Amino acid sequence: MISRWGIGVLIRGSLGIAVLTVLAACATTSPGEAHHANLTPAPVAAPVPDPEDAKFAAFIIDFRATALAAGIRPEIYDLSMNRIQRNLRVEQMNLEQPEFVKPVWSYLDVAVSDDRVANGRAQLAANATMLANLEGRYGVPKEILVAIWGMESNYGTAMGGFNMFEALATLAYDGPRQDYARRELLAALRMEQEEGLSPSQMTSSWAGAFGNTQFVPSSFFRDAVDGNGDGRRDLWHSAADSLASTAALLQNAGWQKNAPWGYEVSLPQGFVYELADGETTHPLAFWKKLGVRTVTGNDLPLAPSDAAIYLPGGWHGPAFILFDNFRVVLKYNNADSYALGVCYLADRMRGAQPIMTPWPRYEQPLTADQRTQFQTELKSLGYDPGAIDGVLGHKVRNALRMFQKDHGIPADGFPTLGMLGQLTAALSAKGG
Repeated sequence: MISRWGIGVLIRGSLGIAVLTVLAACATTSPGEAHHANLTPAPVAAPVPDPEDAKFAAFIIDFRATALAAGIRPEIYDLSMNRIQRNLRVEQMNLEQPEFVKPVWSYLDVAVSDDRVANGRAQLAANATMLANLEGRYGVPKEILVAIWGMESNYGTAMGGFNMFEALATLAYDGPRQDYARRELLAALRMEQEEGLSPSQMTSSWAGAFGNTQFVPSSFFRDAVDGNGDGRRDLWHSAADSLASTAALLQNAGWQKNAPWGYEVSLPQGFVYELADGETTHPLAFWKKLGVRTVTGNDLPLAPSDAAIYLPGGWHGPAFILFDNFRVVLKYNNADSYALGVCYLADRMRGAQPIMTPWPRYEQPLTADQRTQFQTELKSLGYDPGAIDGVLGHKVRNALRMFQKDHGIPADGFPTLGMLGQLTAALSAKGG
């Protein structure tokens, strides 16, 4: 990274070149043209510095003391951090995470495409012995492991080419992900130091996740294992290490062996949709009594845990019953659409049929401004959407359910353009 002093030198150097160019032009000018050539040249305007760049540079300086206090050697910090720059692409991608801005059906069209299913089945066949051993050791189905591999890096073909330190520092210097990114930045420095890695080797996604199954640095120390017996934990180059580490992470997070993640169900007429928040669990007997059945109309099979009902596309779309293992997948990536993608992809690889209930594809996705407006209007109406950040997560959906319930609307918590119109109308009626 260029220091603030270095930037000044570059500016002064540019001005010097401009002056020399003018003098050279005067030297070759005829006497009749000298009057015009001697006119004072227009001043060269220095570029206006971005205050965010100055804030980023100050963070790099200040965070050094934090890293050294955590046991990072000075030369390790300097090697990794002194030449990085604030990455505008990282900032943009942080605002456009597909799990949160794309309709779930569009997300699944890509996550569980026919090609990804076919390639996953090919990986199951190519790594059959290794995967069988991992399933026996950790109790996690081989299809779940391969599905995470497919979702995270398209089976090792798209692991991300960002500088891990630059990506994490860009998220860490300011913004809503500071706590996450600062923790992971320290862990990345520790990885470099303890594993003998070069910063140039440590490529990552825009969010600092790395390798075949996109571990974050803190998970590396907690869950990574040597899957091929060579004495190293190389998640960039070893599929065996990556899949074994993923299996260990899920086991440590509480994966229940031989238990389902969930499945598609049908809901009865008159179902109380506010019960279907995807989080509140009840015994199967509770759901059976309400008339919930499998999507094919059969009685709900026995399961070892209580369950929640999840409506990812609102009450007009498919419904799923979720068990504890779905929540374990959320610990890998805390986005409902991601967890559904992993579990659905695993099912498709083992031969299950596609989701049967049609998605409400007529619903248009909200723009960034509309998502912010959605949160702002909920708050103005007295419902708590959490931070006004344009991310329509669980808190926003719960606030929307309360609004829907109060206004006699099916309380599915599904944000749509139509619901935004109803919020605006309610706010106008209130005089807001």
